[in-house]
Amino acid sequence: MYYELATLTLPFGTAAQAATQIQAYSTHPDAQGELLGCWFTDIGQLNQMLVLRGFATLEALRSERDRTQKHANPFGCGAIFQSLEQHSYQGFDWMKPLRPSSESGIHGPVYEIRTYGIQPGGVQPTIDLWAEAVPAREKLSPCVVAMVALDGPLRFNNIWAYDSLNARSQIRAEAVAQGIWPPKGGPAYLTTNMVSTIALPTAVSPLK
Repeated sequence: MYYELATLTLPFGTAAQAATQIQAYSTHPDAQGELLGCWFTDIGQLNQMLVLRGFATLEALRSERDRTQKHANPFGCGAIFQSLEQHSYQGFDWMKPLRPSSESGIHGPVYEIRTYGIQPGGVQPTIDLWAEAVPAREKLSPCVVAMVALDGPLRFNNIWAYDSLNARSQIRAEAVAQGIWPPKGGPAYLTTNMVSTIALPTAVSPLK
C-alpha cells in the first residue's frame, strides 16, 4: 500500500472551510486514491491540516500527485493555504492496508503522527524489528500505519490512535515498563531527527 501525507499550513480560522474543500477534492471523479485521514494539529506546529490518502499502486499515487501539482486549485484550497507539502510513503510490507474507522475499528480521537530519521542501511532492519514488536504493542493501542518515505530525507512515519492525551501518556509508559517498546535494537538505526505531532480528526476525516 502506498500513501501520501500532505501538510497544508492555513490562516487562523479557516480549518472548517479547508476540510470541506479537501474532502470534495479528494472524492472528485478525477481523483485517484482514497481519503483516509484529515486532521488538524493540536500540539506541535499549529494551524496545519494533515491529509492522509491511500493508493493501491505507486502509479496511482504518482498520477494523483501530478494532478495536484498541475491543478489551479490544489485540494480546493489554493486561495487559502499559506504552504503545501506532499510526501510519498510505502507502508511496511507486513502491515495490512489502512482502512477507515468504519472498516478497521481504529478510533482516536487523539492521533499522534511521528516521523523518525533513519540511518543509512537502517530501513529493512527497522521494518523487521517493528514486525516483531508491534503485535505486543498493539495490545495497548493501535498502530494506524507505519510507512517509509519514498522522497526527501531517509525517514519513516508512524501514526498511533489513542482515546485521550492521558491514555497516550499512560500507554507509552506502560509499554516501556513492560519492555515491549521501543522495538529492541530499533533506536540504533534511527537518527536524532524526530518529530511528533498531536492532531485531532476534522469532521470529514474517515479516521475518527
